[in-house]
Amino acid sequence: MSQERHSQLGIHPVNPDESGELLKRQQIVRRTKIVMVVVLVLLAAGAARTVISRVFNARELESGTAERAKQYVKTAIAKSSDAGQTLSLPGTLQGFVQSPISARAGGYLKRWHKDIGSRVEKGELLAELDTPEIDQQLSQAVAARQQAASSLELAKSTVDRWEALRKKDAVSQQELDERRSGYSQARSNLAAADANVERLRQVEGFKRIVAPFAGVITRRNVDVGDLIDPGAGGGAGRALFTLAQTDPLRVYINVPQSYANLVKQGQKVVVTQSELRGQSFDGKVVRTAASIDTATRTMQVEVSLPNADGALLPGAFVQVALPLKPSGALVVSTDTLIFRRDGTLVAAVDDKNRVHLKRVQLGRNYGQTVEVLDGITGAERLILNPSDSVAEGDEVALAPDTKPAAKADGKPAEQGKS
Repeated sequence: MSQERHSQLGIHPVNPDESGELLKRQQIVRRTKIVMVVVLVLLAAGAARTVISRVFNARELESGTAERAKQYVKTAIAKSSDAGQTLSLPGTLQGFVQSPISARAGGYLKRWHKDIGSRVEKGELLAELDTPEIDQQLSQAVAARQQAASSLELAKSTVDRWEALRKKDAVSQQELDERRSGYSQARSNLAAADANVERLRQVEGFKRIVAPFAGVITRRNVDVGDLIDPGAGGGAGRALFTLAQTDPLRVYINVPQSYANLVKQGQKVVVTQSELRGQSFDGKVVRTAASIDTATRTMQVEVSLPNADGALLPGAFVQVALPLKPSGALVVSTDTLIFRRDGTLVAAVDDKNRVHLKRVQLGRNYGQTVEVLDGITGAERLILNPSDSVAEGDEVALAPDTKPAAKADGKPAEQGKS
């Protein structure tokens, strides 16, 4: 009855099995939707994570690239050359007086009395010569002098007689004048003979070779029996000995033109010799050439060096340390210089860490430092070891370990901080 009524009303009863399947289907659809939503959420989260990661990586890469693109530099400030400098120059020791001893007379060496290394006093005999020709010339000159003296006596007596005859008017005035002229000639002949005898005696005195000053014999060039030739025209021939005065010694050094004005007479110097380690010798500048040699652009300076103990030997190679007064010019490290076609430059860093290239004029080169005569004021921060590619306006960063440069007074100079 109820089924029929339901059929009339258009209502069909639900089968319990079908309703269970429908419920299961609805649950599956719901779960599927949830899974799809979760998957979509996970995909969206992964995509967002990837985008965010890429953004962060791009920013980090950009930051790293910018950091690596920075030029880190070290700087130093120029200092004033208030401290003096010592200029070391090579030189050769020489005897204060050094002379070759030659013979004025010609002959054979009879004997020598002093050899190399002998210390002699002024006037001490060094050698003797045998001069037979000079001896004969002296004997001949003495005989000629006696003849001239005899002729003078005869001429004088003749003049006396003729003057007595002239008073009696027995001879003419012309004849008396002739006799007087003969007497004058005889006196002149005697004077010439005396001069010749004296000359030969002096030449004969040169048979004894003596030391002209006190010193040391540094060379002996002859031996017994050698023929000694005084040279053409009576000049000096070959040297028999070389004599040197070793106390004091003298050293000649050549000072470059850039330092010439700083060298003064009486200035103290220190002389060292590499073979005499730990020893130094004090000397002083006794004179300068006061002019520049056009060939070498140097000025010759003479240094006097006491050598009472004979520790230094003439001819030795030495180093002369010449202390110089400060010039007052700015001094920079040679590591700050840039050499380009347009001249010598330095790279200065301003307050905004921008590079400015400045052309400088250099002065004296001290090795690790060099004087700057023009181009900077001394307040600039100069880049040490600048790269070849540094250009005007480049932005740089100061290295963290940049240390302040020392001033001339020993206090650290201010520098830029990174």
